[in-house]
Amino acid sequence: MPRNSRPERTIIIGDVHGCYDELRLLLKECDVRSKDRVIFVGDLVAKGPKSREVVRWARKNEALAVRGNHDEHCLRWWRKQRDGQPAPELRPQHQVVCHTLKKKDFLWLDSLPLFIELPDLNAIVVHAGVETGIPLKNQSPRLLMNMRSVLPDGSGSKKLSDGVPWASLWPGPEHIYFGHDALRGLQRYEHATGLDTGCVYGGKLTAIILPDEEFISVPAEENWHAKNGSA
Repeated sequence: MPRNSRPERTIIIGDVHGCYDELRLLLKECDVRSKDRVIFVGDLVAKGPKSREVVRWARKNEALAVRGNHDEHCLRWWRKQRDGQPAPELRPQHQVVCHTLKKKDFLWLDSLPLFIELPDLNAIVVHAGVETGIPLKNQSPRLLMNMRSVLPDGSGSKKLSDGVPWASLWPGPEHIYFGHDALRGLQRYEHATGLDTGCVYGGKLTAIILPDEEFISVPAEENWHAKNGSA
């Protein structure tokens, strides 16, 4: 979509995790057009088989995206390498990504924001979660990329078992679209929608088309996480 054009539709896509073939099928099912605005909720890479292809599709088609925790894992390694510092040890699922992406791919991932505001839709896109009562610019980057639950004291936690889903307590008025929480699957609350339906684990890849709030999902070709032996 041309940068200065008003989108006809906004298509927000859940965690892809390198599932490029499923992404292509989802885009076809969504009938993506040139004036559509495509936004990824982060975790474009790792665990699935074709992270490089996912990143390059997003780059080529000028899609928007927020940075996910797995994108950040790979970026930490790349930044250390770039700066001539000892690189952190990588899990196998991240090693594959780091050794297949090129400089332009890393630069694009590194340019991704932690949140995207969509004033035309009164909406926000983040990867994981948002703490209530804290301005977006002051939110913890760690929680923006890792949060799943709210503790009894109101603070955020990355653990599924801590408290309740943060999205169930988000008061708005902005509607937040997020990913990261595959175990809870599709989450639909009054002011928040979770789109991670576990494609890389053999589930589905899901998108929502706005402003009509139409959900589109395609099944995973395989349980890529299990097949690749990801940790």
